[in-house]
Order: sequence, then structure tokens, then C-alpha cells
Amino acid sequence: MTNPVEVSDVEAAKTTPGTGTSSFSAITQRWKREDLVKKASPIARGLCLLFSLLAFIIMVSNKHGYGRNFDEYEEYKYVLAIAIISTVYTAWQTFVHLSNREFFDRRTSMLVDFSGDQIVAYLLISAASSAIPLTNRFRESQDNIFTDSAASAISMAIFAFVSLALSALFSGYKLSTYSFI
Repeated sequence: MTNPVEVSDVEAAKTTPGTGTSSFSAITQRWKREDLVKKASPIARGLCLLFSLLAFIIMVSNKHGYGRNFDEYEEYKYVLAIAIISTVYTAWQTFVHLSNREFFDRRTSMLVDFSGDQIVAYLLISAASSAIPLTNRFRESQDNIFTDSAASAISMAIFAFVSLALSALFSGYKLSTYSFI
């Protein structure tokens, strides 16, 4: 796959006396950077999909009798709901990327990627931070499989947030380097 040479590449690649920078090396460095962003973004989304799915599965299976069911606590229901939203969003984004289909024009697609990554990442960290105090309060009185499962689901939500935040950085970089003219 060859990348087109842009005017900024040629201007930045002019050899400056004493530095030894050549046109070829500047252009290939830019191509390597762009290839890295193209590869890293779907990897970050794939990790988010994995962690969101694990948070969902762990939280749903956290039922251990009266007083120890996740669905008796609003904070845990919130973690579950956001894990579902995050799983669906990242599965869709991963499908779109792997299928090489364009459902919107390029500009709209980039804006949806960036905005969606930002919104879902915020929801993930919001859900995790709402459930942490409840889990800590339960752990002060007793430490059992219910609190361990809740802590695991929260940890997976935080890992999903980190990977989606990285994806948002990559989406922001793509958006900022795209020419809208």
C-alpha cells in the first residue's frame, strides 16, 4: 500500500545543511507513524471489547444469595449497563474496521469514532468510580466471593476505560491530521 506524498512531507523533508535529513527518511518516518496509528487503534478497541465483555460476564454471574446479588445494588447495575453499552459500541467499531466498510463519509466516521470513544470512556470510568465505594464498604465488614467478583468486574471496567482512552487519543490524532478542505 503506497501513501500519497503531501506538500507538508516535501517541505519538511528538504535537506538542511549539517543535519543530513533526506526527503526519503522524512517521508518514510511519517508513513511509519501513520501505520502505527492505523494498527494501534483497532488493537486498543479490541482490548476494550475484551475487558468490557469480561466486566459484563463477571457482573452478571455475581449472584450468591440474599444480600449478595449484584442486581440488589444500583451501583452494580450501572456497571453492568455501561459494560453492555461499551461491549456493543466496541464490537460495532471493531466490525466496521475489520470489514473495511464505510457506513458514513470519512469525515463523519472520524467524528463518530472520536466522540463515541470519548463518551463511552467517560461512562466506563463513571461506572467504575460509582461502584468502588460500595465495594470498599462491603470489604470492611466481610471479604467474600461477592466482593471479589464485584472488584474484578470493576477492574475490568477500568481496564476497558484505559484501552478506550488510548483509542480516543488515536482517534483524536487521526481527526487532527485529516484535511477538511
